[in-house]
Amino acid sequence: MRDNKSAYNAAIYDDHIVNVLPYYREYHGQILDLVRSMERVWTMEKGRNAGKRVIDWLDTGCGTGTLAARVLDSRDDVRFTLCDPSPRMLDLARKKLKGRGIHFLSGPSQALSFSEEFDVVTAVQCHHYLQADERETAVRKCYQALRDKGVFICFENIRMSTEESDGIALERWLHFLESRGNPPEDVRMHRDRRGIEIFPITIEEHIALLRKCGFSSVDLLWTSYLQAGFWAVK
Repeated sequence: MRDNKSAYNAAIYDDHIVNVLPYYREYHGQILDLVRSMERVWTMEKGRNAGKRVIDWLDTGCGTGTLAARVLDSRDDVRFTLCDPSPRMLDLARKKLKGRGIHFLSGPSQALSFSEEFDVVTAVQCHHYLQADERETAVRKCYQALRDKGVFICFENIRMSTEESDGIALERWLHFLESRGNPPEDVRMHRDRRGIEIFPITIEEHIALLRKCGFSSVDLLWTSYLQAGFWAVK
């Protein structure tokens, strides 16, 4: 029995995710690079973060804490809050990040109660498990958690713009799964989860949702296969 909404138990998640999501490690690189660019913009804005040396960063749907670990391996000026609805995922994140001053919170994005407390909010591969109304609530909560001019960055499974292109993209992804040694029953499981356990929306729908939730700037950050990243400024 799975102990979270992903396809794998938390204990083996880190080992298997790179064989399921093409370029998974690239997500974190894109996030790090964008945050560095945001910092340069913030320092040019008169009065913003005057004398402030720490970035407040919320990672919701944090899983086992891999993103936070990668960030903290490269810099020591980030104060993290990690949130996830899976107790087992959070337990592994606590062990991975022990002694690094992380604040942990149990719960999903749609239950967040922060108000203008963070410069960065990330949500990586977690909101596509939500139905439309829950997804909107989750994005609104992330918006509310950000300070003015803060950035929200999310990566999600997506759906293509037409049934024809979605079928082609799905076949491409299934071939990737096979090429990475996933057994046939796992390949079928990943295929069958779409629309049942995972509810992907198109790039256009993502952008429209982010704008609806109040973000002033909304853009596509990265895309390949059936995954995409987005960034939005409050």
